[in-house]
Amino acid sequence: MNCKPRFWKILILVIGGIAVLSGVVMALCNWLLPSLLPGMHPLGYLQALGLFVLCRILFGGFRGGCRQHGRWHNMSEEERRKFKEGMRSFRGGWGRRNKADAGESEGQA
Repeated sequence: MNCKPRFWKILILVIGGIAVLSGVVMALCNWLLPSLLPGMHPLGYLQALGLFVLCRILFGGFRGGCRQHGRWHNMSEEERRKFKEGMRSFRGGWGRRNKADAGESEGQA
């Protein structure tokens, strides 16, 4: 039953963070864009919120960081070698470091 208070705290922090970031986006846009684009009207708060969400969707996503980092460290040397070989064949031979690598790849094909 401890999950409910924690959930509400996190929800309030997320909503507060979004509200603060939307205010920052609005202030930056209203400070910068009218000087760059003549005739640009100042953004309202909801427009800044929409712009913030749109930019997160297009450029950042809503996930936190790289989730593959832990997988690489948990792999054994054999698993890493197999993964690298699979990526080399997936890339079509791009990224070969020297001619010995090229000869190995051509000999396997």
